Amino acid sequence: MAADFPYLYPYSRADARRLRQTQMHEDSFRVNVDCARAIEQAVRDHFNAADESLAEGCAQSVLEQFGFKRVNFVLANSLQEFRESACKHLVSDETYRWGRKTFVPQDGQYNRCYAVDTAAGLLESFIGQARDAYQALGLFGLEHCAGNPLEQDYKGKVLVMRPDTLRESCWDTRNMLWLAEGGFGCSPHARGQAVYATCLGDGEKTRWNRSDFAGVLDEKYLPDWAREKLEELRTPQQEQDTGPAMGGMTME
Repeated sequence: MAADFPYLYPYSRADARRLRQTQMHEDSFRVNVDCARAIEQAVRDHFNAADESLAEGCAQSVLEQFGFKRVNFVLANSLQEFRESACKHLVSDETYRWGRKTFVPQDGQYNRCYAVDTAAGLLESFIGQARDAYQALGLFGLEHCAGNPLEQDYKGKVLVMRPDTLRESCWDTRNMLWLAEGGFGCSPHARGQAVYATCLGDGEKTRWNRSDFAGVLDEKYLPDWAREKLEELRTPQQEQDTGPAMGGMTME
């Protein structure tokens, strides 16, 4: 699914007014509504009346049109709205927990407009298919990190880029592992957020914010290609730190 999709605006209408971004909110809202209606149509098209289930490929058809970020946003909003209804008990706690991983702002009537209108069981089935499709991508995430990111010093560590930071066309494991090399954001308690890092996939060097990363990669998940690049990047620094040798001794 290597495609770029329309920008997903993450803030409320009130925030958009304050930031003078009402057009961005309106544009994104319209696509949210289209996405919700597309999910409803896909559920109708893939509904199996014999056993009241959804046929395979239901979620995939919408994901290809709108992308994971927006589909997950619309589904999370739908769960948020469903939880306020009299039928909230028909959705499992585990599904509600999944929905809370995606932040959806309280936006008054706008939230209701892009809530998916379908039966609880069918909504959960659709969400299950969307989650399976995401897992099949094999991306890195918080579950691949070690330690507490709120307390870790990132300098010299391999960091996991949050998928939401990247365009979906860039969703590839080789774009998600970065060696942090400096910046105030490497410190967990600094006011500055800048983290200067090198991509282990293609060697690109750039500036990110600390919040763009999920945390420090657990070494057991480090792929061979990343390990090779890491050794390549660290060797010049090790030689510089060691300094030139004289008579078999290291210069201090």
